Amino acid sequence: MEKFSTSKDGYNKEEVNKFVNDVVTEVESMLNKMKQKDKEISELTKSLEKYDNLELVLNKTILMAEDSSNQMKKLAKEEADNLINDAKKNASRIVNEALMQAEKTELESIRLKRNIITFKKKLKVLLEQQVDLADEIDKIDLDDN
Repeated sequence: MEKFSTSKDGYNKEEVNKFVNDVVTEVESMLNKMKQKDKEISELTKSLEKYDNLELVLNKTILMAEDSSNQMKKLAKEEADNLINDAKKNASRIVNEALMQAEKTELESIRLKRNIITFKKKLKVLLEQQVDLADEIDKIDLDDN
């Protein structure tokens, strides 16, 4: 605390005026600092509100992205299931066609074997007839001599 010198009329006016001026200057400086701090607080509050709003938007965006991701997963699974079912149907059809073709080929093979057996029998009979004929020719030549 400041002490003032005294005179016959009381405290020294110059010292008191200087002190009052110093106090006024200090109070004005403090008020300016407070105004600046209030302004800074206001700006920071606005920035904080912007970030809060941005956080809300980002949270909503994340939720929407998760929902979209889940929907895409669901659709992909359904599509995969459909592809698998189609592949199974096609595989069954291909196997059935192959079995039918194999059966047809087997029947054709059996028919060809029967034809070969019949052909061999006929050829054998024909050859036997030719051999008999050749034997008869030999007998004719022998008898003429």
